[in-house]
Amino acid sequence: MKHDYQLSAVARTELGKGASRRLRRANVRVAAIIYGGSAEPQPIAIDKPSFYKALEDESFFSSIINIDVDGRKEQVVIRDLQRHPYKELITHADFMRVDAGHELTITVPLHFNGSEECKGVREQEGVLHMMANDVEISCLPADLPEYLEVDVANLELGDTLHLSDIPLPKGVTIVALSHGEEHDTGIVSVTYPDRGTEEEGDDGVEGDESESGEAQRPESDNDGEGEEV
Repeated sequence: MKHDYQLSAVARTELGKGASRRLRRANVRVAAIIYGGSAEPQPIAIDKPSFYKALEDESFFSSIINIDVDGRKEQVVIRDLQRHPYKELITHADFMRVDAGHELTITVPLHFNGSEECKGVREQEGVLHMMANDVEISCLPADLPEYLEVDVANLELGDTLHLSDIPLPKGVTIVALSHGEEHDTGIVSVTYPDRGTEEEGDDGVEGDESESGEAQRPESDNDGEGEEV
């Protein structure tokens, strides 16, 4: 089931270093910007509690987000977060507008199912090795999945699944595969256990050791890195 993310924000009319510091110290909203499409970039300040709550969900980063800016609705995806260098604070967020009629390019997580039942692990003493945690896809906003599922239950020792083995929902393509077969990289495999330490102790020989076109991001007016909040 897709999540419905709703955020509220106000337009920012005061910009610059002083305004950014005052906003952070008020600790009520987070500075952000919405860009892309035919409209001008819009500096905003997002309600902090609801924004931080949404950030706890993995799916927030691969979902269409509805932002109410002073009563005006915007549909966006998150593009970047800027964090305080040593405090657990978000100092700025970038959102890109989405158009229902135009494909967007976005990274979505991979969910590997059946790892506990994997044949190569349970019956053949192999090790399940994840080589990718996410993948870049292209699709219309209405077709955007929160994640892609990969079943690894039937993998045997020595097997590898590639990007082309990922089941895709209708309307979704993997960006790397559009560049040719040589970009069909592995995402998960069942490998032999690493016995390097044991083999080195026996005979001094170590065993084998087993990551589009879109709107350009404008420069942020955030200057919070390294400053007290």
